[in-house]
Amino acid sequence: MARKLRVEYPGAIYHIVNRGDRKELIFRDYHDRKLFLKTLSEACTKTDWMVHAYVLMPNHFHLVLETPKANLVSGMKWLLGTYTIRFNRRQKVTGHLFSGRYKSLIVDGSQSGYLKTVCDYVHLNPARAELIRTQSPLKTFRWSSWSYYLSAPSNRPDWLYLNRLLGEYRIPKDSPAGRRRLESDLEGRRANEKDEDYRPIRRGWFYGEDDIKKELLQQMDHLGPEHYGIERHEVEEQKANRIISDELKKRKWRFKDLKQRLKGDPDKVEIAQKLREETVMPVSWIANRLQMGTRNYLNSCLYKWRKKNLP
Repeated sequence: MARKLRVEYPGAIYHIVNRGDRKELIFRDYHDRKLFLKTLSEACTKTDWMVHAYVLMPNHFHLVLETPKANLVSGMKWLLGTYTIRFNRRQKVTGHLFSGRYKSLIVDGSQSGYLKTVCDYVHLNPARAELIRTQSPLKTFRWSSWSYYLSAPSNRPDWLYLNRLLGEYRIPKDSPAGRRRLESDLEGRRANEKDEDYRPIRRGWFYGEDDIKKELLQQMDHLGPEHYGIERHEVEEQKANRIISDELKKRKWRFKDLKQRLKGDPDKVEIAQKLREETVMPVSWIANRLQMGTRNYLNSCLYKWRKKNLP
């Protein structure tokens, strides 16, 4: 069976769900959850993603994220692959961590209430799964973005964006009074939520107004899957080439100078490290573009650089 097309376009909002292989745990302890959030933070830096909501359950996670650039697929590949490697290394295990492909639902973000419903669904997950007591407020569940929504802005990660959801709640200001109202509204929904409210979120590929869905379907008919694949690659490669060009200008180098310099030239290693931090381009591409030999050789150079320069 052919895989479903991942629809990507600048400014798209997605509800992402991924589960552990055979429904096994993807977070075994506190440190795994912190590790995932650290990896998510790095992914946002690389991709410019804006996270609107998240929750980490024992054997799966939910993300509601916005992609200013059309880079969901490349970003998720990096996020899931990197976390799997880190999890396996930390837990001293091998093999797959996640089960098959992640689910992605496009969410209408036109202030029509669809984003609010999806974020509420995500934030209410711990109560629905009985991970908190009936009398305990939702904010007592630590591994959700909800507690950050109720905190002062200075306590929030810079990759978590609240304005869209506050707008859909019709809360004009991110103030203590606004946050109290926000908490009251969601706790009220918690007491009265109905399973059928979330049925469209659990099925299908789009959640929103029909005219937007029709427009997306027309674009998908006009542009085949092979076009989306090329477009994704071009977006990421363009960003990486811009970084290389800027770094060469700083050093007053030309592109042909890369071939003339040693594979392990310290400046080339610094440029490679910047590409690893700010893009999702694979190491093999970076090694080839910077004339640094094989993937393994570049990985060795990067390891030595990080050991020397990072605390």
